[in-house]
Amino acid sequence: PVAVMINKAMIEIPPRFANRRPVNPQQRGQMGKENWQGAAGLAADVRYYGEWMREQAHDKIGRLYPKHKGETVIAWLWARTVISPNPALKAHVPLVSSFALSKKKGRQCWAKPIIEGDSIRFEVTPGAPPKDRPGTMIRRQGARCILSDAPIPFDYIRAEGQAGRMDAQLMAIVTDGKHGRNYHDSTPEAEELARSAQPEWRPMGNLPKMALGFSAQRYGMDEYHKLFTARQLTALTTFSDLVQEACKQVHQDALAAGRPDDDIPLRDSGQGAKAYGEAVAVYLTFVVDKATDMWSSLCTWLISRELVRNQFARQAIPIVWDYAEGNPFSDSTGNWTSHLNWVCKVIKRLPAQARALGFSNQKNATQLTGNAITLSTDPPYYDNIGYADLSDFFYVWMRRNLRNIYPNIFGTMLVPKETELVAEPFRYGSKEAAKEHFESSMLETFANIRRFVTPDYPLTVYYAFKQQDASFIKGGVLHRGSTSWETMLTSLIKAGFSIVGTWPMRTERGSRVRAIASNALASSIILVCRPRPHDAPILSLGAFLQALRRELPPALKAMQSGSIAPVDLAQASIGPGMAIYSRASRVLEADGAPIDIRTALMRINGELQNHLAEIDGDLDEATRFAIDWFSQHGFDDGLYGDAETLARAKNTSVESVEKSGLVESGGGKVCLIHWTDMETGWDPQKDIRPTVWEAVHHIIEQLYHHGESAAGRLLARMPGEMGGEIRDLAYRLYEICDSKGWAEHAFYYNDLVVRWPQISDEALRHKQQPEQTTMI
Repeated sequence: PVAVMINKAMIEIPPRFANRRPVNPQQRGQMGKENWQGAAGLAADVRYYGEWMREQAHDKIGRLYPKHKGETVIAWLWARTVISPNPALKAHVPLVSSFALSKKKGRQCWAKPIIEGDSIRFEVTPGAPPKDRPGTMIRRQGARCILSDAPIPFDYIRAEGQAGRMDAQLMAIVTDGKHGRNYHDSTPEAEELARSAQPEWRPMGNLPKMALGFSAQRYGMDEYHKLFTARQLTALTTFSDLVQEACKQVHQDALAAGRPDDDIPLRDSGQGAKAYGEAVAVYLTFVVDKATDMWSSLCTWLISRELVRNQFARQAIPIVWDYAEGNPFSDSTGNWTSHLNWVCKVIKRLPAQARALGFSNQKNATQLTGNAITLSTDPPYYDNIGYADLSDFFYVWMRRNLRNIYPNIFGTMLVPKETELVAEPFRYGSKEAAKEHFESSMLETFANIRRFVTPDYPLTVYYAFKQQDASFIKGGVLHRGSTSWETMLTSLIKAGFSIVGTWPMRTERGSRVRAIASNALASSIILVCRPRPHDAPILSLGAFLQALRRELPPALKAMQSGSIAPVDLAQASIGPGMAIYSRASRVLEADGAPIDIRTALMRINGELQNHLAEIDGDLDEATRFAIDWFSQHGFDDGLYGDAETLARAKNTSVESVEKSGLVESGGGKVCLIHWTDMETGWDPQKDIRPTVWEAVHHIIEQLYHHGESAAGRLLARMPGEMGGEIRDLAYRLYEICDSKGWAEHAFYYNDLVVRWPQISDEALRHKQQPEQTTMI
C-alpha cells in the first residue's frame, strides 16, 4: 500500500490538477504574478496548508517545546536505562553507546556522568570521553553498570525491556546559538516536561516477532507506538489530526476559487473541489510520514555533523541506546518545515500534463495480464530486505489519514504480507520453504510477463543489489556469488527472456550510511530483456568463452569511458556477459551437462578481472610493483626481501621505487606510502620519473584536501596519455580493495572515477586558461 501511494502521488494525482492556480486565499488572487504550469499550483497549496498546520500545531502543543536559556532547542539527547542488576542497588543506570556529544573542532564536548549516591546526572564537559570508557555499552557483550561496574548482559536488558521496566534519562540539551550548536546540562524540569505529554491517539499494531533487520521488539518495543516517546506521539498525532482539518479547509477554499462542486472523490478520478482537498491531504500525509522517520526514539545524534540522524539510516528497525529527540518547531535538523519543503520540491518537479494521465493499482505481480506493454520493475532482493514489515512503520500513520480517501488500499490494520516475494524463513517456517516460495513465485511472475511482452517492447529490470554477497567453493576454488542475483537471472532466462542491454543508472545517495566509506552500490543496474526466440541455438562452453573474450572487453571499455563507478562495474558486466549466455537456449559443458547461472557469472567475473589486470603490462615498472605489493600488503609493512624479489620480477628495484616516492623502507621492512603522507607540491613536469601510481594518489590528495579544481590543475600538468592510465589504475585498485574487503581504501578509488568527468573538465579549463600558480 505504501508503494502504491507513492506511485499515485507521483504519476496519478499531479496530471489531474495540472496547470491550475492554487486555491489558498493568499495566492489565488495574485493574477499574473506566477506561472502555474504543471504541478506548481498543487505544490503551492501543499506548502500553504502545511505551514498553516505548523502554526496550528504550535498553538496546541508549543508549550512542550520551550526555549532553553533563551535559545531554540534543536534536540534533547536521551539514554535508555535499566535497573542495575546489582541487588544492593535499586537505581536506574544508563545504557550509552557513547558519551560524546560533538566532535566539531572548537566545540568538542561530552556528557560526563556524575554519581551522587545511587543517582546519576550528566554534566556537559569540554573535550572527549575517556578512551577506556567511551560509554557504558560493550560491543557484543551488553553493558556495565556505571554505579557498581557489574556486567549487564543483553539477556538482562531484554528481560527488563519486555517487563516494561526500561526507561530513559535526559543527558543533554542542544540549542541553536549565534555561533553554532550549544550544549547544556539536562534539567529535571526539561525531563519532567517531556514526560508530561499526553498523546490522544496511538498507532495500533504489533511489530513482527521476528523479521529481517528488526531487533527493537526484543527489548519490549513490540508495538509501533512504543517506538516513540510520549512527546513525539503527541506531536505526530497533532499534525496527523491537522491533515484531516486541512483537507476540509482545502475543499472549502477550492469551492471559493471556483473549482467544480461535483462531490466525486479522488479514488474515482475526481477533479473537483472534494478530490482536490483529498489530493492535498495525500501529500500532507507524506510530510507526516517523513516526520515519523525523524521523530522516533530510534533516531540518533550524529556527533560529527551535529544533527539528528533519521531512524531509517538503513532498512532496519534496530534498538538504539542513546537517542535524539528533535524539535518540530525549530529551524534546524528534522523540523516540520524542512519535511514540508522536501515534499513540495518533489511535487513541483513531477511530470504533470493534463493529457498524460498515469495510474497506479495494487495487484499481484504473478497475475498480471496485458498486451504489448512496456514493463519496468525493481524486483525484490531475495532475503535482503523485508519491505512489507518495514513499511508498517509508515503505514500505521498513513492509514489514519487516508483510509477514508482510499478505503480499499487501507482496508487492513497492517500491510498484507502473505504473498510478498521474500525468502524469509520466519514467515514460511523454514529456510527451504522460504527459498521455494521466492524462487517459484519469481519464475511464475517472469513467465507470466513473457506471455504478453513482445520483442517491440522490452522488459527492463532494475537491480541495486551487490553481486558478491556470499562465498562458495567450486572446483576447489573459493568464489563469490549471490543467491539473489542467481535467482533473478535464472527466473528471467527460464521464463524465456534474453538480456540484450545494460544501463547503469545512478540511483543511490552518496551520503547515505551504507555508502559512506563502504563499497555499497552507487547505481542500479538496468537489464534490458526481450523474449528469446523459440529456435535459439545451443552454445558449447568453448563458444561461450570465445564470445565473452570477444564481446565483453569492448563493452567494459565503453562503460569505463563513461566513468561508471568501479563499485558498479562488476554489476554492469553481468549485462553483456549474460547477453551471450541468455541468447542461447542452453550452454553446454563438453560432456553435455548444462552450465548453470552461477557458473556463467563466475566466468563473467573472471573475464572482468582479466580485463582489469591487463592494464598492468602497459604501466611503468614502479607502478606495476606497487600494484602487486598493494594486493599483498595494502598500506601495511612487508618484508624487504619479498619486496626486492617482486621488484626484480618487474625489472626494477626497491631502491628505485623508493626514489620514485612510492615506498619507504627501513628495519628490514617496506611499506607503500599512503596518499595522506605523500609529499605535497608534487609536479609531474619536474619529476624525472613520474609514475601512474604517484599520479593517482596525488590527485586523490588534491581532490580531498583542495577540491576538483586543484585536482584538475594537477591533471593538466600530466603527460597526455597518463589521464587514461590514471582512471584505469583507479578501477584496478578498487577491484583489489573490493576483493580484500578494504572498504575505506576502496571508497577513494571509487570516488576518483565517479568525479573524473568534473576533474577532466577542470583540467581542460586550466589548459585553455593557464594560470600563474604554485602547486599546492
